[in-house]
Amino acid sequence: MSTVDRRDYTGEGLSEADLAPTPLQQARLWVEDADRRGAERDDVPEPRALSVATVDASGVPNVRTVLMRFLDERGPGFVSSLDSTKGLELRANPHVAASLTWPSMFRSIRFRGVFEQIERDEVADYWSSRPWGSRISAWASRQSRAVDGRAQLEAAYDRYAAQYPDHEDPADVPMPDFWAGFRIRCTEVEFWGGRRNRLHDRLVFTAVGAGGGASAGDVASHPSLDDAGVWAVARRQP
Repeated sequence: MSTVDRRDYTGEGLSEADLAPTPLQQARLWVEDADRRGAERDDVPEPRALSVATVDASGVPNVRTVLMRFLDERGPGFVSSLDSTKGLELRANPHVAASLTWPSMFRSIRFRGVFEQIERDEVADYWSSRPWGSRISAWASRQSRAVDGRAQLEAAYDRYAAQYPDHEDPADVPMPDFWAGFRIRCTEVEFWGGRRNRLHDRLVFTAVGAGGGASAGDVASHPSLDDAGVWAVARRQP
């Protein structure tokens, strides 16, 4: 029988007294902490790595990791291909869950809600900030589709690199029509802080005002993450 590695969590946890008044303010505090630690140490290599869970047509879950590129009062967001598995599944069933996890900091944030597509001009602003090679890759990769081998993928990259050469101008590479931004309009945000003896802290913001009872497709009525008046806070047992 193999030895089980048991590690006690030595995080500071999170008390009600220290909790920010809104989900957005608390999320930004923790994301900024993770960004700083990632810049200073090597134990948080991708502070904004976001695990995103969707369901397929049979109700079977899928999860994958993307990078959180947006975070404001409307919710966290990321970019992807509309034709990827996640893009197709989100458009068929808008229910989505996601999490940011920082094991070395004994912290995580869980988001639950429904998806909405981010306005194209907002996504275009982000697109222009991407390195040239990343913009070329977006054209070369047909996300989630089968490929015969890496050589085929690299050949596609070379073809688009030749079509859109690097002149150190954001306009060098246009944004593909199939490339988009996805936002989670949250109805629940949970902050988890690891503690000793597995008595972890779980403080949860749940929408109780506009959006709390909204239907899955009614994203317009989902509440602002920075409006304390539409969120109730509760502690869950670990």
